Amino acid sequence: MPEYKTREQKRKFYDGKEWKLKRKEIKARDNYECQECKRQGKVSIDTNEYSKRAKRKKIQLVVDHIKELEDYPELALENDNLETLCVNCHNKKHGRYFRNGFIRKENKWAHDEKW
Repeated sequence: MPEYKTREQKRKFYDGKEWKLKRKEIKARDNYECQECKRQGKVSIDTNEYSKRAKRKKIQLVVDHIKELEDYPELALENDNLETLCVNCHNKKHGRYFRNGFIRKENKWAHDEKW
């Protein structure tokens, strides 16, 4: 069973052909809609916008592991463990939030006692 603990191990997995094919399959299964938005009664779809700055299509939908890849490597390519999420829902799930247009992690020291 492969491990996905280090950044390099994860990058190799996500850059692999098997993951790219599975990602396409899951997005199609989910009708190119964010499943979390759908649960909340909203619609969030892939609009195929192009980013001139990045010189590629804007990433608006991602395929997410419900049970994290690092903790459950045996579920890495299982359909039941994968769902399509919009970038906003994906960032919220992983504790990232937006402020001034940038993704920032919450400061874990923000509520610590100050000297």
